[in-house]
Amino acid sequence: QVQLAESGGGLVQAGGSLTLSCAASTRTFSNYAMGWFRQAPGKEREFVGAINSRSNTVYADSVKGRFTIFRDNAKNTVSLSMNSLKPEDTAVYYCAARLFNIATITSNYNYWGQGTQVTVSS
Repeated sequence: QVQLAESGGGLVQAGGSLTLSCAASTRTFSNYAMGWFRQAPGKEREFVGAINSRSNTVYADSVKGRFTIFRDNAKNTVSLSMNSLKPEDTAVYYCAARLFNIATITSNYNYWGQGTQVTVSS
């Protein structure tokens, strides 16, 4: 069982930056691919980006070039650095974990955090 806890959400103006963190409670964190998803009100949860154990990353087109995912296996954390934020980035952001390979579909992830709210004002 892996427990995930996100932090770092908040209110930011358009064009601003925010970094989210996700702490994982597992001794084998390096074996897990970590994904970031988001869910805006009235919308389905969508893929933002993911990173595997070798720090290879994949991003959704909507955030490519603005968001960066990185991980620290020694600290069991994965972070999502968000720059040039837009009002349409407003959502609850979730981190998720699955063994080994990156996936872009929510159902492929076994473990989820509770989420952290990000609100971007115009």
